[in-house]
Amino acid sequence: MSATRFIHAVDELSYWSGKLFAWLIVALTFVVSLEVFKRYILNAPTAWIFDFTSMLYGTLFMMCGAYTLAQAGHVRADFVYIYMKPRGQAALDLILYFLFFIPCMIGLIYAGGGFAADSWRIGEHSTVTAEGPPVYHFKTVIPIAGALVMLQGLAEIARCVVCLRTGAWPPRLEDVEEIDVIDTQLGHSQYVDEESRRAAMEGAKAIDEAARHRSVMEEGVVHERAIKDDEPKT
Repeated sequence: MSATRFIHAVDELSYWSGKLFAWLIVALTFVVSLEVFKRYILNAPTAWIFDFTSMLYGTLFMMCGAYTLAQAGHVRADFVYIYMKPRGQAALDLILYFLFFIPCMIGLIYAGGGFAADSWRIGEHSTVTAEGPPVYHFKTVIPIAGALVMLQGLAEIARCVVCLRTGAWPPRLEDVEEIDVIDTQLGHSQYVDEESRRAAMEGAKAIDEAARHRSVMEEGVVHERAIKDDEPKT
């Protein structure tokens, strides 16, 4: 399997796993709303609801980690990174993946697997609240989430290698983003002409791309082109 196909396959897996577990936010909203009704209207609170909502949110948080990495959505201290060319960014990422990411993920999978195995063996229940629910299934999420993030990390390493070879970052899977909202709002506005809308969208996309492995110099080129396009023709 080529590096590009491997990257695409892992991106797809992370994408769909993130989309699937994102529905837990709907379940979490429903459970919290129901508990508020029971607690304040019926005066019949559920003893184990705190544990249950914590497990729902924890599962959502952990199982969407690979999706976030696939979308380059994690927080990055980029005051130096954004001034580098793509090959420099890829080299820096590659070093940091091997230096920090892989050892941390191995530790997470190993320790999480041990926690989950021990929890299943003793049939562990929560001790935070009375009649606490079982937590062994929740602790199983830890090594599974770690494995998914590790797999996506390997795809990111392959993405760095491709960038070092070609000088350009391989494309990522597209998803709904803030620029889509901008496009929708501008598209329905009667006060914005097509040329202005196009220039605004180019600027928004340039900013988004700069946050996703593009240098400031590339952003400046796009900005200069947008300015030239807006200049009146003589």
